[in-house]
Amino acid sequence: MTGLLTTCGQEFLDWSADYRLFSHHRLPIDALFSVLRRAALTQLPPHAPLCVAIDDTLLRKRGMRIPGVAWRRDPLGPHFQTNFVCAQRFLQLSADIPLAAGDHRMVPIAFVHAPTPTRPSAKASDQDRAAYRKASRLACLSRRAAQQISTLRQALDAESGGSPRPLHIFGDGGYTNSTVLKSLPENTVFTGRIRKDAKLYLLPPQSPEPQRRGRPRHYGAPIPPPEQIRTADSIPWQAISISIAGTTHSMKVKICRNLLWRTAGLRHTLQLMVIAPLGYRLRSGSKLLYRKPAFLISTDPQLDAQELLQGYVRRWGIEVNFREEKTLLGVGQAQVRHPESVAAVPALQVASYAMLLLSMIRADSDPLPAPKWAASQTPHRQSTRRAINQLRGEIWGRALGLTNFSDLVICAPTASKSEKFLPHLPSALLYASN
Repeated sequence: MTGLLTTCGQEFLDWSADYRLFSHHRLPIDALFSVLRRAALTQLPPHAPLCVAIDDTLLRKRGMRIPGVAWRRDPLGPHFQTNFVCAQRFLQLSADIPLAAGDHRMVPIAFVHAPTPTRPSAKASDQDRAAYRKASRLACLSRRAAQQISTLRQALDAESGGSPRPLHIFGDGGYTNSTVLKSLPENTVFTGRIRKDAKLYLLPPQSPEPQRRGRPRHYGAPIPPPEQIRTADSIPWQAISISIAGTTHSMKVKICRNLLWRTAGLRHTLQLMVIAPLGYRLRSGSKLLYRKPAFLISTDPQLDAQELLQGYVRRWGIEVNFREEKTLLGVGQAQVRHPESVAAVPALQVASYAMLLLSMIRADSDPLPAPKWAASQTPHRQSTRRAINQLRGEIWGRALGLTNFSDLVICAPTASKSEKFLPHLPSALLYASN
């Protein structure tokens, strides 16, 4: 907030109205993200599916009295020790926007505060404890994710020509559960990771069975767990080519279609994809090491294998969004304590970040040239830091009267021995890192 006020030149004016903009619920966050969603749809072909990644993130805080702050498990902690951090929790949805040369960008289209209810004291009544348990069930991430998916599907159906457009959701193992899968709306496909020992079943036999007592069979014979399918020689490996950061890579997979899972229920017929572990070397000539294999399921058994694998690999872009939001834009650093402000201020910062990404995709002007010491090769896509410098150049450059973007600026005086070096102030402003 203070940085925004200083940038606008209001550090010596009354800033109470700026804080009331967030604390009095005057900021239409939903309307802002609806505009971003429509802008993202314009970058897709008319009948192409809208691919969305869903994940949650933590904004670390120091005060336990800030609304929404609680002790949460640290995702960056070591695998052999569970650490806890004091943080807020947010749920984000990012849309996959294809670019030229097989590249892509993930653009945030939703950023929702997902707090947990406050635990009642030991002296609380039974009614308070019952209300707390009910609120905890409603506040779990899986239920909030299911609500956001349904809201996105309804908003997509309300758009002109958006009803026939499929919605593909990609999530990690934390969202591949019955709460999300059993509440998926129509024309929506979910792809996520499952455990290596998940119990999957074939479809029940279609031929009439002999008359027997009990309920009719809904699940067929069980199949081996995904880990056994990976090591079995009866199912051959398939090579699928996907694009990662503009480079084509080949990955080996095994595919099993028309399966059932009790967690997903009888409504969804699933497709299982087993991804072979990737080999890598720590240095040239060292021992070949392997990463862990991955096991994916999709609620569309006829979904193309390349599209499924490509969409899940691109899901990593939402992690890049989290890093840039926290490091470049400082999401979560605002010193606000009102219950409305702690949710509205980070959401506005993420919406601004999404607008910056969309403007990078739709921009036609020449980018700001790189410094002379930078690499000569042109990157396959513009970075967010360069986009911020480009924004400074377009907005501040006119006010500073800066027109030279193609040659070195001679700032030193004509004398051979100058008393003091005079830096070029406009270049320092436009190319500053912070």
